[in-house]
Amino acid sequence: MSVKECGHHEEESRKLVRLIMFGVGGFLFVLLLTIFIIWAVLRPTKPKFIIQDATLYAFNLSSAAPNTITITMQVTLSSHNPNSRIGIYYSNLHAHASYHNQQVTLATELPPTYQGHKDFTVWSPFLFGTAAPVSPFTLSSLQQDRATGAVVVNVKVYGRVKWKVGTWVSGRYHLFVNCPAYIRFSGSGDRSGSGIQVVSPVKFQLLQGCSVDV
Repeated sequence: MSVKECGHHEEESRKLVRLIMFGVGGFLFVLLLTIFIIWAVLRPTKPKFIIQDATLYAFNLSSAAPNTITITMQVTLSSHNPNSRIGIYYSNLHAHASYHNQQVTLATELPPTYQGHKDFTVWSPFLFGTAAPVSPFTLSSLQQDRATGAVVVNVKVYGRVKWKVGTWVSGRYHLFVNCPAYIRFSGSGDRSGSGIQVVSPVKFQLLQGCSVDV
């Protein structure tokens, strides 16, 4: 085979590779453009969360050093999908309670679910935290709340969501939800000394909206 023929075959191979690359690139461009147009037309809206109620079984702040906090509570969380043509998959969901950005309960796993168009989903997780150490700042804030007879506990949910349009399902997106729960001690707790102790279960009707980030 002559050198001229070898060069001709190499040139043909390069042209074939370029054609394949252009074809793959064109296909990906059309696919991404189609997804973008669908996304822009449908305009997906993030879900809306509400904390409906909270039942407090234990809220004990130790009065002796080292100061610790023990919390047992059950909350009812409601999620609404406001989209009329987009479904939502929830997965890897966990909830915990925090006070002044300090986590005071263990994370409780929530069951995964699919939420259809305009649908509602309700979870009622128990949140437990036993003898969790509190920082000096948290202790000072708790003592101030003890004096006023009320405390704000933030119930936080985090996980993943996927959008479903027809048969197409998007990739996973992070979900962060923050729900403030206003807990009052008057009539249900013992505030003697420097500690706080709930002496009987008490249920609070909240119906409080939550902040949602996706």
